Amino acid sequence: MWYGVIIGANMQTSFLSPPFGFALFYLRGVAPPEITTGHIYRGAVPFILLQLLVLVLIIAFPGLVNWLPNLSA
Repeated sequence: MWYGVIIGANMQTSFLSPPFGFALFYLRGVAPPEITTGHIYRGAVPFILLQLLVLVLIIAFPGLVNWLPNLSA
């Protein structure tokens, strides 16, 4: 389960990070004309940093992955 969560978190981060951030291109399609692609890239940076922090925490503390599912058991 841990490996699957690592892959999922990594994929989620890749969808927001340039140059192949598919979510950024979707945002470009719905954003008003005065919003540039650079604005969208700069706006995504805090989210990318948060996702990288979560990725590091999951790697450093593997027990976090099973914490919530173990509450219901």
